Amino acid sequence: MRETVDSLHDALAADMMLHAHNCVRSFGDFHLALSGGSTPMPFYERLMIDPRYRDFPWGRTHLWIVDERRVPFDDERSNFKHINEVFGDHAGIPRAQVHPMLATAPNADDAYQRTLREVLGWRERGQDRLDFVLLGMGSDGHTASLFPNSPALLEEVAPRPPRNAREGPSNDHGLALVRVNAGPNVTPPDRVTMTLRLINASRFIAVLVTGASKRTTIERVQAALASPRVSVADLPILGVDPVGGELRWYLDDEACPRD
Repeated sequence: MRETVDSLHDALAADMMLHAHNCVRSFGDFHLALSGGSTPMPFYERLMIDPRYRDFPWGRTHLWIVDERRVPFDDERSNFKHINEVFGDHAGIPRAQVHPMLATAPNADDAYQRTLREVLGWRERGQDRLDFVLLGMGSDGHTASLFPNSPALLEEVAPRPPRNAREGPSNDHGLALVRVNAGPNVTPPDRVTMTLRLINASRFIAVLVTGASKRTTIERVQAALASPRVSVADLPILGVDPVGGELRWYLDDEACPRD
């Protein structure tokens, strides 16, 4: 917890930069997955303008998108549009290392999953995972585009039979890294999102939450962790539980529960 958003951004940036340099030294590159929305955008801008972070290894960074609305890139609702406006022309990331979700494509989830496997496949087995994933949390407890009781989330927490076999083995339940999420429990428009399986395989997961509007949800998370009666289907952020990685929450004072 930090008292101000500025000090919170400093802590997150310092951790991200340290992790990035460690990964570049160990593996030769750094795989960073970013979320959209209003909460992280000031942090992204801070990374570009604060001289303390000029040493960030952008030239060795692969930029991934955690989730995307199924809209064109010129739509104001596109996460990639806003992330790319900050990093695309300013960070110095080679264009081949920027990986947008082509969310309007018919098989957008399969295509992004293939790209992830192909790019991460250059690493040795066991290291072929995302290095740093930055998540947010909605007031309903959703993270990425995994909304309460939505299909992509329920497939993670309540296994079902595979999809139609003609769609290919990459769509077998339990193997998916990316899913289309649609239906009445998804805030429109439809989404394409990384699954908990992919997120939880990451080396480091950061959850950035700011503002008094999130305080009640943080209280729900605390209560569920202390006495687990709430399911992941009802409070999706509870499903963020890295396997062999680290989870760290970044909260400002306003988001923290009061005594």
